[in-house]
Parts: sequence; structure tokens; C-alpha cells
Amino acid sequence: MKLIHNSLYQAALAPRGITVSLQSPSQGTSLQRWTFADQPVIKIGRCAHNDIVLHSSVVSRYHLEARRIATQWKIINFGNNGTYLEGQPITEAIVRDGMIIRLAISGPQLQIQLGSVVPDSRLKNELRKELVN
Repeated sequence: MKLIHNSLYQAALAPRGITVSLQSPSQGTSLQRWTFADQPVIKIGRCAHNDIVLHSSVVSRYHLEARRIATQWKIINFGNNGTYLEGQPITEAIVRDGMIIRLAISGPQLQIQLGSVVPDSRLKNELRKELVN
């Protein structure tokens, strides 16, 4: 059996979907949830043109992006009031499943969960060919 090309294997197993949950500040429960199955860029902010719209005065019109890059997701801050991970301001960070970020020092908390590992059909077929040959 041939060895499966590492990059093909990683691409096939990359998390395709992402779920963002607005967290209750006092209870830590989810108030609202957005799931994106196969979208490579998720825009978050106060403006109606974003994928996730948050009505908070400390959230910028275009505050944050989550971008799928190869086999991982990255968040990038564009907000004037910053984005915080574990109490520290960030400009960008690699997404870890279950991570919680805060928009502005006193703004809304978002939990980010990565989708299940589901190979897309094209890559799944390529993997099958590699295993058969």
C-alpha cells in the first residue's frame, strides 16, 4: 500500500465547519449560536454586512475575522477596542477548539468550536485511490 501524501491527508481531515457562540457573561451558557459549514471567512462586528452581527457599543463595525487557512482557523482583530484571549490583547491567533475570546476589554464573549472532521468528497476520493493502489 502506498503512503498517503501528508498534505492531501491533512487537507482532507481539516475542520471544515466552525461554530461561534455568544456566551452569557454571568452563567457561561450560550445565548446565541452561529454555525458555518464550509465558509472560508467569517466576519464579526456591529455592521449589518457581517456574518455575525453583535449590537454592542464596544464592538467595532468590522471587529474580527475568522479565516480558514489550510488545515486550521485563524482569528484576526480589526477592532479599535481590541480582541482579548485569556485577558491579553491579540492581533491574531490560531483557533483552538473551545477557545473563548472577548471583543473589547468589557465586551461580549465568544466561544469558538471547530467542526467535526469530515473530508470533502473530492479529497475523500483521492484518499480512496491512494489506499487502493
